[in-house]
Amino acid sequence: MSEEQRKSKISASRRLTLKTKLLKVATVMLEKEKETKRQERETTLSERVPPLQLSGLSVQDLQALCKELHHKIDVVDEERYDINSKVNKNNLELENLSAKIIELKGKMKRPALKRVKISADAMLGALLGAKVKESVDFKANLKTVKKEEEKKEEVTDWRKNVEAMSGMEGRMKLFNANQ
Repeated sequence: MSEEQRKSKISASRRLTLKTKLLKVATVMLEKEKETKRQERETTLSERVPPLQLSGLSVQDLQALCKELHHKIDVVDEERYDINSKVNKNNLELENLSAKIIELKGKMKRPALKRVKISADAMLGALLGAKVKESVDFKANLKTVKKEEEKKEEVTDWRKNVEAMSGMEGRMKLFNANQ
């Protein structure tokens, strides 16, 4: 693709004006949404909680009303706590399940590991902590295997060999050696 095809057909100034108009519309919509939520909250509260008539009540009646309101607040707080704990539990379960799904799909990214040269003593020290102070020789406990050496023919001076094998006796020796 050439560079002319990649360029957008809308100029930068036009794009900027469109963005600003969109942001203005979005802020107006957000304010309207906040206002409707506030009104809904007020209507539900007025339905659920009747207005208090405190005029003409004695001290004992006011105390009884306060105790009743405190009891209602405690009940609502317990419900809110229970619901909050259930939501947290479900969120944890969702996270665990999504991690299992990702693991099963095999899209888990493995970090690139760096090669580290470490001696056997340092490795044991890292694994077991400061308990091991002695150095360990891993080769000490290995079995030794002896290889059978192949039979090597003795190499002697060829001049002596030629003289010994000359004539009929030498050919007889070669014949007997091969059998």
